[in-house]
Amino acid sequence: MGETARTTHVLVDGENIDATLGNSILGRRPRPEERPRWERLLQFVERQWGQPTNGLFFLAANTELPMSFVQALMAIGYRPIPLSGGPGQKVVDIAIQRTLAELRSRDADVVLVSNDGDFVEQVEDLLDGRRIGLAGFTEFRNSAFGQFAGRGLQFFDLEYDMLAFNERLPRVRIIPIDDFDPAAFL
Repeated sequence: MGETARTTHVLVDGENIDATLGNSILGRRPRPEERPRWERLLQFVERQWGQPTNGLFFLAANTELPMSFVQALMAIGYRPIPLSGGPGQKVVDIAIQRTLAELRSRDADVVLVSNDGDFVEQVEDLLDGRRIGLAGFTEFRNSAFGQFAGRGLQFFDLEYDMLAFNERLPRVRIIPIDDFDPAAFL
């Protein structure tokens, strides 16, 4: 009997990414063509770490299940996790925190797709030698994650590293001089 391949669990905080994209980058609700191509995240992680992925997409559904979106996620390889809760409950954050805590007892790697600092404690608990990644928009990443860079946490930018968008976003970010391309500004 052969060994089972190690898996990378890709946990997507869709609300956080959508809110950052809409409120902080575009200044309006993103159009469908401006949203991330979610399948590219799974493909990137598989190529980057050379192992299969398990895509979990957390969303607050409350009383209405967005079936067309759920079906689209399933078609590209994600397992949608629609959640509901009481008033004021951050159901997506609670579910991701519980999932990260559960992953401590499993032999697996993790990429969290979020800019949210609500997961700092759970991410720190996973820095035990396994591969841990944080994907989002670099300039909006919660600064508390920076303390883990030297401890093995890898950072991925959705646009620049993962190439998750079809169109260039109107972002203002600090550019390392080695990455500066004047043609992009002319």
